[in-house]
Amino acid sequence: MIDIKLIRENKDLVKENIKKKFQDEKLPLVDEVFNMDEMVRKVQKEADDLKALKNKKSSLIGEAMRNQDIEGANKIKAEIASMDDRIKELEASKEELDKKIKDIMMVIPNIIDESVPIGKDDSENVEVEKFGEPVVPDYEIPYHADIILGVNGMDKEAAGRTSGEGFYYLLGDIARLHEAMIAYARDYMIDHGFTYAIPPFMIHGNVVEGVMSFPEMEAMMYKIEGEDLYLIGTSEHSMIGKFKGQMLKKDELPINMTSYSPCFRKEGGSHGLEERGLYRVHQFEKQEMIVICEPKDSMEWYNKMWKLTVEIFRNFDIPVRQLECCSGDLADLKVKSCDIEAWSPRQQKYFEVGSCSTLGDAQARRLGIRVKGEEGNYYPHTLNNTVVATPRGLIALIENNYQSDGSIKIPKVLQPYMGGMEVIKKVNG
Repeated sequence: MIDIKLIRENKDLVKENIKKKFQDEKLPLVDEVFNMDEMVRKVQKEADDLKALKNKKSSLIGEAMRNQDIEGANKIKAEIASMDDRIKELEASKEELDKKIKDIMMVIPNIIDESVPIGKDDSENVEVEKFGEPVVPDYEIPYHADIILGVNGMDKEAAGRTSGEGFYYLLGDIARLHEAMIAYARDYMIDHGFTYAIPPFMIHGNVVEGVMSFPEMEAMMYKIEGEDLYLIGTSEHSMIGKFKGQMLKKDELPINMTSYSPCFRKEGGSHGLEERGLYRVHQFEKQEMIVICEPKDSMEWYNKMWKLTVEIFRNFDIPVRQLECCSGDLADLKVKSCDIEAWSPRQQKYFEVGSCSTLGDAQARRLGIRVKGEEGNYYPHTLNNTVVATPRGLIALIENNYQSDGSIKIPKVLQPYMGGMEVIKKVNG
């Protein structure tokens, strides 16, 4: 949510930003908010003037009573009662206008950074840099589900019986490898100064509304029937929500944390679910990082954060690239975002394994997170980034470490988490 001062002082900038995001249907909302905001200020002024007059009139009642002017005192009381009625009307009108303004402001997109490439959708995202040399071996790499089945590492049929489409059992060494990736990512982030946390896996609706846009919420979140609770789609939701309504001290910043959680997503729409594989599923696990910082430091943190993900995947012997998200691919709360994509030697192309975003002060403004400064209170900036999300990250590891005999090489950094195991051997077929 942007600061309403932007609409008061530079609504053309807000409109131009909407055009850059190819959301022209939202352009009339800017004038609507501008006009309602003017009305709010007029209503507020009238109410304040009436309150001042009421206070002045109230002091005259005592004077009239001392002069035994009962009629005059009663007349003043009647005038004050009329003022009270009008003040109540004005306050009700202001409350209604404030709610309408807030509802509209929640769907007006955040101002994107000037460095964001302009484009309509993810097909116009821009490759920035590659890390590691993509390799296509001289032997065939099977579909990841077939590789995993070859080492007795998965049972989707049983998961279909217990839970339905989009769920899975990971078994044996594959389940262990899955957790090794998460554990390594956790330790890597702790070693880089991030505080480890395990957050609540369910959050209230007002926290959901504070951390994400309505279209994302509807498309992603599972709601608990009969409860004001949602299953988190990523631990960023509850980690940023941790600071809801808080006044932070300036010397507490930056707050940098890394969190583990299971994540739950509908994964509906055009992408659909994978019947055999693990690429699009309703449930996965994730190591996340969040930062709350001074506004001037947010871009520096943004670049630190996505680079940490690159380092981890390179330690897994996985080539990756950074892809800059274009304006039309940015969610409404985001100022700037990039995807980290892993190389798939089977498909001979890259696919997304993580995303890093800076949201400016949008989340802090929605959630009421402020910093007590020397020259007044202000909103901090919030950022989030995927450290490792798996099984998607697991797919990348398996493909890039698959060997011609059907075995899976375990990267050196993960071997201590696998009891010293160096290879997962094929056991059937």
